[in-house]
Amino acid sequence: MTGWGLIGASTIAREWVIGAIRATGGEVISVMSTSAERGALYATENSIGKSVTSVEDLVGDPDVKAVYVSTTNELHREQTLAAIRAGKHVLCEKPLAMTLEDARDMVVAAREASVVLATNHHLRNAAAHRAMRDAIAEGRIGRPIAARVFHAVYLPPHLQGWRLERPEAGGGVILDITVHDADTLRFVLNDDPAEAVAISHCAGMGKAGLEDGVMGVLRFRSGVIAQFHDAFTTKFAETGFEVHGTEGSLIGRNVMTQKPVGTVTLRNAEGESLLPLDPANLYETALAAFHAAIEGNGQPSATGEDGVWSLATGLAVVKAAATGHAVAIETGL
Repeated sequence: MTGWGLIGASTIAREWVIGAIRATGGEVISVMSTSAERGALYATENSIGKSVTSVEDLVGDPDVKAVYVSTTNELHREQTLAAIRAGKHVLCEKPLAMTLEDARDMVVAAREASVVLATNHHLRNAAAHRAMRDAIAEGRIGRPIAARVFHAVYLPPHLQGWRLERPEAGGGVILDITVHDADTLRFVLNDDPAEAVAISHCAGMGKAGLEDGVMGVLRFRSGVIAQFHDAFTTKFAETGFEVHGTEGSLIGRNVMTQKPVGTVTLRNAEGESLLPLDPANLYETALAAFHAAIEGNGQPSATGEDGVWSLATGLAVVKAAATGHAVAIETGL
C-alpha cells in the first residue's frame, strides 16, 4: 500500500482525490497546511492521521512515498521539487507551474531522481474522451479536420477566491480551464498544438485584470483547427467536445466535467449511434495508472511532459489574447 502526503488541504483533494487514492490501494498518511488549525480540522474530517505545517515535515516522513500537490499555482514548482529531492513520487495539479522554464525544471528533476511526476489532467481519463480517441484511431470519422470545445461553466462561490482575485497565483480562466482543453484535445486527437489565437474578456467576476472568459482557436501540427470557449460566468451552459472528420463527426455532450457522465454520438453516412461508455470514476482511473507507474508498470495517464504541453498552450493563449496576434506554441522539451 502506497502512503500519500497531501500538500494543500484543498477542496479537490477532499471531494475527489483522497477517495481515489484509497479506492486504488493507497493510504493518505499526512496533510500539510500552513494553518495548523485548518490542517488539524481537515485531517480529522478526512480521517488522515497526521497534519503538519511545512513541506519539509511532510516530505521528510518516511511513511510518505507519494505526494499530491494541490496548492495555488505559484507554489507548485518549489513544493514539487522539494518532494522530488526527498525521493517522493508526485501528482501535481495543473498548471504545473507559472512558467515553462519552471515546469521543465520539474520534469528534468523527476527524471534525474527516477521518480514519477504526473499532472492531474482528469478529463483524459473520462470514458467519453477515451472512446473518441479510439474511434478516431480506428478511422471511424476519416481524417480529423476540426474540433470544438465548449467548456464555459459557472465557478461556484466556494471555489472563486484566488482564481478570480490573484494574478500572482495564476488566477484567471485560461490557466484554470483552457489548459484542460489543450490536454484533452492533445489526448483525443493524438496531436500537438502549434499556434493559438484568442480574445479574452472580463464579464464581471474577474478582478485585478483577470479574465473570466476566453474564446480562441488552436491550430494543430496536422492542420486540425480547434475552437474553444472557456468561462467562469455561464450558469446554464452545456459543456461539449466535438471532432469533425472527412467521413463523420463525434459529438460529445456534458463531457467536460469531473463526473463520469455524458454521451458521445457518432454521426456519419450510416446515421447516428451512441458510443458505448464505461462510467468509471475519472480520478480512480488516474490514480490506478499512477500507482501502476510507481511500481514500474507503464506511465501515469498524464505525465509531467503532458503538463508542460498544456501550460505552453495556456501561456500562448494568454499572450495571444493580450497582443491580438497569433502565438506559436513551443515547449522546449
